[in-house]
Amino acid sequence: MFNIIRYSQVVGLSAVGNTTNSHLGNVEEIWLDESGYVTYLSSRQRYWSLNQVASVGRGTISVDRPLLVAAPPHLHHGYQLPVRTRIGETLGWVEDFLFDWHTGEIVAYILAGEIAIYLGERAILLPGDIEKYTPEALIIPEGARNLLKPELEGSKDFICEKSDQVKFLIHEITDRLQRLFSLNDGPDKLQIKIQQVSEDLASTNEYDQRHLAEATEFLHDQWASLQHGFNRNLNLAQTALEKAWKEILSQKKL
Repeated sequence: MFNIIRYSQVVGLSAVGNTTNSHLGNVEEIWLDESGYVTYLSSRQRYWSLNQVASVGRGTISVDRPLLVAAPPHLHHGYQLPVRTRIGETLGWVEDFLFDWHTGEIVAYILAGEIAIYLGERAILLPGDIEKYTPEALIIPEGARNLLKPELEGSKDFICEKSDQVKFLIHEITDRLQRLFSLNDGPDKLQIKIQQVSEDLASTNEYDQRHLAEATEFLHDQWASLQHGFNRNLNLAQTALEKAWKEILSQKKL
């Protein structure tokens, strides 16, 4: 999926204002609700909902205001969550996880401990293969070991696991597509624009053709997620502009 990122890749990023570009602190924690969805991020003194995140870039995330000072209720950590059987035997813990930063859905758990030893230090378990999620533990069914995959094998199709060169080209193509994108673009038109931008980059002879081909193929496969992201960004930008305009009008009345 196009919007997938690791917990460990978000923690430490610098948060900046979506319209002001001002520094809002560094991401120190990611919070889950009782159903196991990522819903909030926090710095040392502020919280913001995942819906306020406009973009995730290299080293920064762009966040729409306002920020919360008090912690929202019923949140918990997904990191280091114990992994247990239905009878309460602890077999390991959640060392990391991959989630969709648009929806908050966790798409893969990275497990460590006894349960992952035979596959290496860490292994991947998909959410559909767990028995139950609770804020206290990840409950797995009998035979769950047979559903695990080595970390490298299980995560290879996600954008966050691509090489730096391929990720750079994915972002380069995406940035150019954003400027060409129209709300009226359907799947066919979007696919054509992806190919057009890729060919424009190839014609410069500045990029490795193998990396460019991998980035282009990934974007072709993820056109629906790409389209959703563009629509989301346009809506967030429109909302931010409306808020800014209302603030200007209110100040003039004073």
